[in-house]
Amino acid sequence: MRTSELKLCGLAAVRARWQRDPASIQRLFFDYATGRRIGVMCKALAANRKIYRCVETAELEKVAGSVHHGGIVAVVAEPALRTPTARDVQAWATQHAPVLLLDRIGNAHNLGALARTAAFFGVKHCVLVDDPTAARPNDAAYRVAEGGLEALTVWIVGDLPEFLRTLAAGGYETLGAATRGAQALGRKTKSPHRQPPPRALVMGNEEHGLAPEVAAACTRLVTIPGTNAVESLNVSVAGAVLMWELFGRRG
Repeated sequence: MRTSELKLCGLAAVRARWQRDPASIQRLFFDYATGRRIGVMCKALAANRKIYRCVETAELEKVAGSVHHGGIVAVVAEPALRTPTARDVQAWATQHAPVLLLDRIGNAHNLGALARTAAFFGVKHCVLVDDPTAARPNDAAYRVAEGGLEALTVWIVGDLPEFLRTLAAGGYETLGAATRGAQALGRKTKSPHRQPPPRALVMGNEEHGLAPEVAAACTRLVTIPGTNAVESLNVSVAGAVLMWELFGRRG
């Protein structure tokens, strides 16, 4: 079976992959200025007889398939996405691990931005739905994530409402982001005697929001209070606010 390739663009994304899994880098291309900053990578690739090359900007654009290459492109194999099991969910719950679920996020740039924010706030698991309209972790998503996708395990499920019920059965509070019919998030007083349950945040499609069956499967719907000057925020911005509120607060 043919393995697809990803082009990781930008020094932040390439360095993050290098730190996590240097052996996965199959080929490396860079411009002169960036080459002066990656001597360690080049020496290691040379020792392993892998291709690395300093090229002109025009060739780097061809390799990347984009002008937004950031001076460096690493070619890696596209990862296979696995489906989490009930045992995986139980392990996450035991670790009190926050989870981000994306219901048909269609724009790869939004996927990358959400992954970057999730990594910033310590989220380790991101679950996508297997839908033809949903973005996957492609070249653009990795570029925008700037290394964030290396900090996450990305999973995929065929039936998101059913998986939300599996999370709830495992002890998770599943919170769906909505613009209507939802509870406004705000600071709550912590109980000194009771640890809150692990949380999973569900973000919906950019245009349509959460599918009705997904919203119905959440244990609670939440929204961000605003001025009503506009109906909603961009999904990546809304995700950042909600992740800070749900996962980022330490006090």
